[in-house]
Amino acid sequence: MNASVALVALAVVSLAVAGRQASDRPVTTVNPEQRILAGGVAPPVVTIKAVNPYAGDQASAEQGKALFRMMNCEGCHSIGGEGSWAPSVITRRWRYGGTDAAVFETIFYGRPRGMPAYGGILPPEATWKLVTFLRSLPPPKAVPTQSWQ
Repeated sequence: MNASVALVALAVVSLAVAGRQASDRPVTTVNPEQRILAGGVAPPVVTIKAVNPYAGDQASAEQGKALFRMMNCEGCHSIGGEGSWAPSVITRRWRYGGTDAAVFETIFYGRPRGMPAYGGILPPEATWKLVTFLRSLPPPKAVPTQSWQ
């Protein structure tokens, strides 16, 4: 009986968490002093869509590829996204979450210790196209590490 109750409780918690991740949400806790601001411009507060509006669109992925090069993402993440001194973006291992919305947030608002916030110089539409490009990259055949831990 206890196992059944625990299983039901786990299912309820899982659904609650999944529901939270699936809704659009504004980000209001970004502290510009904790971020490197690309171009020195702080990103505006925007509502992050739960679903990438360009998901699967090849033309948007190509535009995202061009942005990846123009914004010098290759300088840190390497030409194919496999990573150099910054993490790989193709292994599907994400320190701050791997949903499209979490990847958008990482690009737009940056992350502590290195990832610049590009939202001050790139509009949300361009950021979504970068996410679309990253999703279009094939994962490597072998992943050299087991985890971030």
